[in-house]
Amino acid sequence: IIVKKSCPAPGPVPNGLIRLYSMRFCPFAQRARLVLTAKGVKHEIININLKDNGQVIYESPITCEYLEERAQQKMLLDHYSKVIPYFYKISMGKKRGEDVSAAEVEFTDKVSQLNEYLAKKKTKYFGGNSITMIDYLIWPWFERAEMMGVNCLANTPELRKWIECMFEDPVVKATMFSTEDHKVFFNSYMDGNPNYDHGL
Repeated sequence: IIVKKSCPAPGPVPNGLIRLYSMRFCPFAQRARLVLTAKGVKHEIININLKDNGQVIYESPITCEYLEERAQQKMLLDHYSKVIPYFYKISMGKKRGEDVSAAEVEFTDKVSQLNEYLAKKKTKYFGGNSITMIDYLIWPWFERAEMMGVNCLANTPELRKWIECMFEDPVVKATMFSTEDHKVFFNSYMDGNPNYDHGL
């Protein structure tokens, strides 16, 4: 369901469902969609146009903690929160023709720590040998890495394996967009006219 400024307000939440207000191309909102799908929670999604209203619930981890009822690997997630800005700094800088070499060096250092974490754990995923919430919270930006022109695979063999495994996960497949779709939306966003309805 897509809600625009001209649309009437959504009705009551149907019995037996959770309602998630989402923006289709937002990586933070994708976190909640991943967890809902992984948990098999029956839900409906209301996609909203973020330009029509300034009120945004932005703490997606809170939504996911509500679904999972407990936070896992908090230190790792805290570290990763410092990695996320580099995806945007590098990709937007490249699009503007800026020198992003220093940011790329810093990004490589931070990503290598994620690789080291996996190497020390000797597991396929950050949460163990099966996917857990922490993997889904980290994933959305790696789905967009190719579109953003961010190289996160140099000298990170364990991270490369993790990415390959994540792409094969049924939940990821059910919620992801293609690189081309991400690229179309990102370019429209950078041009100041975000196409929230691309692909519909």
